[in-house]
This record gives sequence, C-alpha cells and structure tokens, in this order.
Amino acid sequence: MKFKDFLDTIKNEEPPNELNDYLKALWYDKKGNWEKAHSSILILTDSKADWLHAYLHRKEGDLNNASYWYRKANRSKPAIPLDEEWHNLVKYFLGNE
Repeated sequence: MKFKDFLDTIKNEEPPNELNDYLKALWYDKKGNWEKAHSSILILTDSKADWLHAYLHRKEGDLNNASYWYRKANRSKPAIPLDEEWHNLVKYFLGNE
C-alpha cells in the first residue's frame, strides 16, 4: 500500500483488514480516536511500538511520558510538527520511507 492509498482509507468507518497493528493505531489516531490508537499499541512490546507510543503521548501533551517512550525506542523527540511525525510514522510502517 502506498501513502496516498492509506490516506484514502481514512474516509472509511473501519480500518482495512490488511493493515498491521501499527498502521491501525495510526489510522485510529488520524480518525480522532486517540484512546483506540493508544489501547491498540499497548499490546505491542517492541521498539517500533515504543516509538509510536511516544508519538501518541506527545500528541496528548504528556511530554514527560513521551520523552520516556522516545528514550525506550532509542529515538530523540523530534523537533517537527505532530502532523509531520505522523506522516513519517505511516511511511515507515508502510515501508515507504
């Protein structure tokens, strides 16, 4: 799936079945359902999930918690707008970096 195709799915009521858990969390986040995005990423325990978890807490405004998750993911907190980080995450998880 390409980035534009992913964006086109946002108009749907439910995420496409072929999306992995990371992309589903980003899909729910874009739909405005932060709670669903957060709860769906909690079940994953790798550094990629930690990065996504960091982004979600940054978006929430809990910067201390976000900093913890960025450190756990071995990443620096980015100095870019949240929308840009969301785009970067989607492209990363799509394999379209």
